[in-house]
Amino acid sequence: MTGPAIVDRFKTGLWYENPGLVQLLGLCPLLAVTSTFVNGLGLGVATLSVLVVSNALVSATRRFLRSEIRIPIYVLIIASLVTCTELVFKAWFPELDRALGIFIPLIVTNCAIVARAELFASRNPIGSSIVDGLVMGTGFAVLLMAIGAFRELVATAWLLAILPPGAFFSLALAIAAKNVIDRRREDQRANTRSPRPQSLKRQVR
Repeated sequence: MTGPAIVDRFKTGLWYENPGLVQLLGLCPLLAVTSTFVNGLGLGVATLSVLVVSNALVSATRRFLRSEIRIPIYVLIIASLVTCTELVFKAWFPELDRALGIFIPLIVTNCAIVARAELFASRNPIGSSIVDGLVMGTGFAVLLMAIGAFRELVATAWLLAILPPGAFFSLALAIAAKNVIDRRREDQRANTRSPRPQSLKRQVR
């Protein structure tokens, strides 16, 4: 995969197909743990790691799996990786592990990971699947950190931001901001593609 292609893939994962911002997958941990930047960073890195390795393993075994059992095998792979990730957090990051609580084991149920395994890794070679896991995981992790940082900053003046309703407000603001930016970009492209000639304006008058 060439450099420009990788850059385009990162743009896709961060903006155009962001699992949390566009596809609205994995909202349970996204809304639950993003009360601080550190919590968002911890869960984001954990999800990113599981997504990259699971994509690689699914892609490596895709030719040997019968279609009838592929989903249970995907879940088994993801569950094994999540267990390893949880043990790493317990060993080296005990405070963060306590803060995230049950949401590290619940990475198993994150729809974004299963979706990438089924839609991409099961149909593409290992290299492309690793890149896909990296860009999609990065997009999800960046969203977690951004919402966590936003809620943590706003909470100094507005306590509701750190409470559960603040997660819904923060995500809604992020989605609204993205839609506004995309709409402005589309309007700019439309204006540059079809400019009305000055001579034609004079003839119409």
